[in-house]
Amino acid sequence: MTEWYQTLKIYFGTDPFFLALEYLGTFAAAISGIRMASIKHFDWFGAYVIGFVTALGGGTIRDVMLGVRPFWMFHSGYFTCTMIAVLAVWLFGRHVIGERITWFIFDTIGLAAFTVIGIQKTELVLGSECSWWLAIVMGTITGAAGGVGRDILINVVPLIFRKEIYALACIVGGFGYYALHYFTGLHAHWCATVCFVIIFFIRYVAIRYHLGLPVLRGRPKRW
Repeated sequence: MTEWYQTLKIYFGTDPFFLALEYLGTFAAAISGIRMASIKHFDWFGAYVIGFVTALGGGTIRDVMLGVRPFWMFHSGYFTCTMIAVLAVWLFGRHVIGERITWFIFDTIGLAAFTVIGIQKTELVLGSECSWWLAIVMGTITGAAGGVGRDILINVVPLIFRKEIYALACIVGGFGYYALHYFTGLHAHWCATVCFVIIFFIRYVAIRYHLGLPVLRGRPKRW
């Protein structure tokens, strides 16, 4: 690490790379939630709550399960970031709300960024007690659970339970992270970047070519 990067690390109290990724994920995920709230004609406060839950819900569940104080309780920047997302949708709603590709980009950036953050945070908290499979599970929860909360609050079937590949992309990306970490010894920043790209690519291919998991089709029993 260069000297200036170490200085930033001391100043922020954490790795600037992962901090920037966390704020990027917060903004992108909040946009995806606020976009859906605007389609349902929520007011500003309702849209803000949906954006906040989408962006920070998964990380909150992760931290509670890890037995630590939720990350957003340490810094007010996450609240500000969500408000900026509300303003962005208000100012550029014509370009954000009606375009499916725009929603895909923001939703997938949030999904990928928070999966990486979830893996990194779990490793940081548990240390030597952290197993690779637990980190992947926590990463998937961090990435996907906020979207589940969003969908429940706006009264639609959560995307994670539908045919579209969503959480599975997080799991595959997490495997990619650990494959690189154990077999190549790459720095965590590179492993995180590859994990991010894998998740984004899987989501793009799944949506572009309408790929998904098989759907269970049970027949109701007649009494």
